[in-house]
Formats: sequence, structure tokens, C-alpha cells
Amino acid sequence: MTDAIELLSTRRSISAAFLAEPAPDDAQLKTLLTIASRVPDHGKLAPWRFILYRGEAREIVGQKLVDIARQRDPNISEARLQEDRNRFSRAPLVIGVVSRAAEHVKIPVWEQQLSAGAAAMNLVTAAHAMGFAAQWLTEWVVYDDKASAMLGAGEGERFAGFVHIGTSTVPPQDRPRPDLAEIVSDWQES
Repeated sequence: MTDAIELLSTRRSISAAFLAEPAPDDAQLKTLLTIASRVPDHGKLAPWRFILYRGEAREIVGQKLVDIARQRDPNISEARLQEDRNRFSRAPLVIGVVSRAAEHVKIPVWEQQLSAGAAAMNLVTAAHAMGFAAQWLTEWVVYDDKASAMLGAGEGERFAGFVHIGTSTVPPQDRPRPDLAEIVSDWQES
């Protein structure tokens, strides 16, 4: 088995709540983002971009999310507000993967969206290869226009998700994976 196969077979998501310092340094971050950008991209459109949330910005984002959550639901519980306050502070680094998919003469929007998803997955895999742990999350902020705009999504853009990166404070746990017999078939003429 090659090192790459071993790497891919040992990758596990670690809950953002269990990610701590250290996070990737600037040189490592540049490498991570370069690898994240090396995905299938028909037409060389780069139909994605990245937004970094680190340091004090994570706490500022959290307070802004609390404000948005209160506007959405004036009766929201304090526990839920605390969850939103800490949403971007769970890990020392959060990278927003923004899909910039748009109508194109040759490249379907769906293909561009898949490219953004591939960029997010490359980011998660590269973090694992560097010895960090990561979790790719969406949560309500991806689906809320006001929250997405505050987080940096522009007109016509949407988040493919947020990749939380840090050092795991717990051992990785495996979870049941699909039985290949249930998800793989040979094509048959009908």
C-alpha cells in the first residue's frame, strides 16, 4: 500500500469542538490553500475562493451571528446564542470555501459547484496529511442569506462550507461506512 492510500484510508473528521492550537502557520496555510486549489476545474474558472477566519475575527463573527440569530428568532434560548457566539471559535482556524458557480456557455453550474466541493475536500485531506485535524461543516449560516453575506459571500456566491482546522485533542474515531454491496452496481442494459 502506498503512503497516499494509507493517508486517505486513515482520514477522519474530528469535531470542531475538539480542535485546539496549534493551527497551521502561514507557510503551512499557503501550502494547504495551494493544494485545495488543485482540483478538477473544467474551463479554468476557479469557481471557488477561500475566506480565512482566525484570531480575534472569530469572536467578532460570533457576536455578529448572535445578532442575526436574535433577529431571526427573538425567543432564541441563551444556550443557542452561546452556540452561535462560539461557532467560529471552536477551532483555531476556519476556512470558508465559497462557491462562485455561475452560468457559463460550456461549463454547467453543477460542475462548478462540484469543483468547490472538491476544493473543500482537498483542504480537509491536506490538513490530515500535515498532521492536523479538520471538520467540514455547513450549519445554518450557509443557508441564511444575511449570515452568508456577513461572512463574506458576495452576490451570486454561496458557501460550500467551513473547514475547521486545528490539532485534535481526542483520538480519531471511526464511524460505520456504507457497505459497498449497497452502493456499487454494474450498469446493465434495460
